Amino acid sequence: MQEREETRRLQFTGKSSYIVSLPKQWITELGLKQGDQITITRQGKSGLKILPAKDQTKTIQTEEAVLEIARDDENSAIIRKLVSLYFLGYKTIQIKPKTDRLQPGQRNAIKSAVKGMLMGAEIISDSVDGITIQVLVNLLELSVDGAFKRMLHLAKSMLKDALLAVKEGNIELAKEVIDSDDEVDRFGFYIIRQLKIAIQNEYMLKDMGFTNARQCLGYRLIVKNIERTGDHAVLITKDLLEFKRPIKNNIMEKIEDLNDFAVSVLDQACLALFKEDFNLAELAIKRASDASKYEKKMLELIKSIKDEEEAYRIRRMSENIIRIAEYASDIAEIVLNMNIEKLLKRPKL
Repeated sequence: MQEREETRRLQFTGKSSYIVSLPKQWITELGLKQGDQITITRQGKSGLKILPAKDQTKTIQTEEAVLEIARDDENSAIIRKLVSLYFLGYKTIQIKPKTDRLQPGQRNAIKSAVKGMLMGAEIISDSVDGITIQVLVNLLELSVDGAFKRMLHLAKSMLKDALLAVKEGNIELAKEVIDSDDEVDRFGFYIIRQLKIAIQNEYMLKDMGFTNARQCLGYRLIVKNIERTGDHAVLITKDLLEFKRPIKNNIMEKIEDLNDFAVSVLDQACLALFKEDFNLAELAIKRASDASKYEKKMLELIKSIKDEEEAYRIRRMSENIIRIAEYASDIAEIVLNMNIEKLLKRPKL
């Protein structure tokens, strides 16, 4: 809704209070009525902020969505629509066939997506005539900050396990890493859902720890970088599944050193995010620039390897890990943008 401005005159009432009238249309649009409470907040030396009382605000979460799908709709297209509705904050999503009935493959794809991708979502009705999904999670039960920390921990664990799997030639561990990627994505989808709701509801925004909608956009970009970190861990494990043999320990130690460096930069960038620290983000960016030194060392190592297949595998793994250091630098850049205003000098009033 476009912001509008009106000028109203203060009136004195009683012995110690002033009153001001509010436009009827504004009150109606906010769903308020006579007798409802509002909160008035003093902002600095020259501002007042008027908001409906918290317990009277309606959550922007929409109650129900009905998605009709055709018999020949591809499973991937159906899942994309389902995820989009989840992002928009619907509490209940009904998936119904336009004609006839849901196909077995469509039903299985929907059920797998709900179980593996949508945090807090449960199927409460399932038949050939349709599937009903309800999102049961309390939006404030798991904060954006808490979900992000768990997502970050999972992605880092995936990296560690991926390298261990390649080192040991452990196929089962490699498969576990691939399965863990779904859990990382679930946290990512949950955070995106939270952010979209926060942008539309000022109280939700504050409850989630954000001061403005711009921070939500920054967080969204950061979450994408963590999702990509998990994706690169999966690519490393797929190397083992493709070649079915480990890489020598002395070489793996070099790769693990590179990974330790990349993860340490990622930790520093995310710490800057949690602390809202501009200077710490600057340090993370400078540290990420050391990736070129590690990359040079890995290229020298690769040149010394006579086995072409092994040299190819090491190059590919190194590139995946270097990308993670680059993502860490991107995160730090976003943190800079989110916190630059803290460095500005405020004019004296």
